[in-house]
Amino acid sequence: MAVTDTASSQAAPVRQEKVRAVTMAQVLGWVAAGWRDMRAAARLSLLYGATFVAAGLLLTGGLALAGMEYLITPLVEGFMLVAPLLALGLYEISRRLERGEPLEWRPILLCWRPNRFHMMTAGLIYMLYLMIWARLAVIIFAVCLPNQPTDWRSLLDVLPTLDGIAFIVTSTIFGGALATLAFATNVVTLPAMLDRRTDFFAGAALSVMAVARNPGPMLLWAALLAGITGLGLALGLVGLVIALPVAGHASWHAYRDLVVPELS
Repeated sequence: MAVTDTASSQAAPVRQEKVRAVTMAQVLGWVAAGWRDMRAAARLSLLYGATFVAAGLLLTGGLALAGMEYLITPLVEGFMLVAPLLALGLYEISRRLERGEPLEWRPILLCWRPNRFHMMTAGLIYMLYLMIWARLAVIIFAVCLPNQPTDWRSLLDVLPTLDGIAFIVTSTIFGGALATLAFATNVVTLPAMLDRRTDFFAGAALSVMAVARNPGPMLLWAALLAGITGLGLALGLVGLVIALPVAGHASWHAYRDLVVPELS
């Protein structure tokens, strides 16, 4: 009986942890590594960031001209929800730097194609995040600000009032909840889909496991991502030309430290 138990236990597959525990120092190291990658591929990285900044300027300008300034802040917050998908090319740049492969525009722009079905699924899910937040933001605006300010000046005038405070608090609560869900399910999802050709839900499971195993470091990582983006915004949208590539490249290094490599 003992021999049978021993034999069966030896035959049973040994389950390996899929994610690693990381330290606070490693989290800070991701930002440094992201900066190094941005400098190593400065031309591509900065042009990548500039493209999205230009798109952001066009969108915000269009909303201002249409008298819909109240949607600009939700748009910025919504951008954070879909940023992992937009940073896919930056992950590919870091992956190529890591492997010593040439940095060419075509394979970087088309890096999603080997896993196109699952990447398209991810795109639909990220668009769903954005649509939910956009609709929620409009509802919060309509309920909390019944007078519906139509320009920046009237919006700023109403913010110190009770209605304005209710608008800020409600937006923060609902936006924070959605952002937390998005972060917890997307820490390593897109890098894993790029690197392992996995599907969105398997990548999301890895992300949830990484957050569950590293609550403190992941809280720091979320704060750093928000800080990097906030600094870029504080310098005007132009500051995002640098901030976005650094955050994108750093996210690739976060994936490398958090997820155990697959056995070849």
